[in-house]
Amino acid sequence: MTLVITGATGHYGRLVVESLLAQDVPADQMVAAGRDVGKIGDLADRGVAVRPIDYDDAESLRKAFAGADKVLLVSGATAGVRVAQHRNAIDAAAAAGVGLFLYTSGVRADRSGIKLFADHRATERALAESGLPHTLLRHDWYLENYTGQLATYVQYGAVLGCADDGRVSAATRADLADAAAAVLLSDDQAGKVYELGGDDAFTLPELAETVSEATGHAVTYRDLPAGEYTRILVQAGLPEGYAALLADGDLGIARGDLYVTTGDLSRLIGRSPISMREAVHRAAAAASIRP
Repeated sequence: MTLVITGATGHYGRLVVESLLAQDVPADQMVAAGRDVGKIGDLADRGVAVRPIDYDDAESLRKAFAGADKVLLVSGATAGVRVAQHRNAIDAAAAAGVGLFLYTSGVRADRSGIKLFADHRATERALAESGLPHTLLRHDWYLENYTGQLATYVQYGAVLGCADDGRVSAATRADLADAAAAVLLSDDQAGKVYELGGDDAFTLPELAETVSEATGHAVTYRDLPAGEYTRILVQAGLPEGYAALLADGDLGIARGDLYVTTGDLSRLIGRSPISMREAVHRAAAAASIRP
């Protein structure tokens, strides 16, 4: 069996490879693929095949997928161009006769109103039309989207957003990577759709309370109109289009678009996913931001 993991030079793809290795999958049965393979030279030293790919380069995908039994396509990072990139990967997998193609989509992408998920919806349609056996791993937000901003929350004493009191079922990259590894190692996965989120959904006011608890610094949640939140993100240095997408994601939280109750993640990984509270406390300790 040969497993190809794309995006292995990024955080999530790398974690999938590490999860497989931790479960004693032979290194010579894996291909770690990504744009900057210099970042994963250590995986090559451990016996994992390392292949360079570029989603815009169809030939690089064909070479990487040659002989693959299963491929995990980690979705591209750039909204608006990634659907064409994903089609390149789907075509390459079909040409290689891949037995199962896994795609990291977004929660309820087939019907979600979140604008960032439009590319996922289009990719899912392309997969359905291709006839390629596939599995959809529909991700909620990463908890790291929040814990990565811990210092900023403390600096300004606020979590900003426009999510009102909506709940988000965010999960860590590591837990979502373990779920992908579990599917890669399981049989009869073609046609399955997993809605993957943490078991302990939370509101942004609850996030702010937890940050205060973990750091000893008073942090509150400020709910803003979407336009004002977008302007603040632009002032912080984000491109306007991307800032608007982030604000739209918060509006999705307010609607309940990122609230997951399936339990798919915990069932796949065989344990409770890391909670927001645990993730925040770990991040505070790692950054030495403590009471």
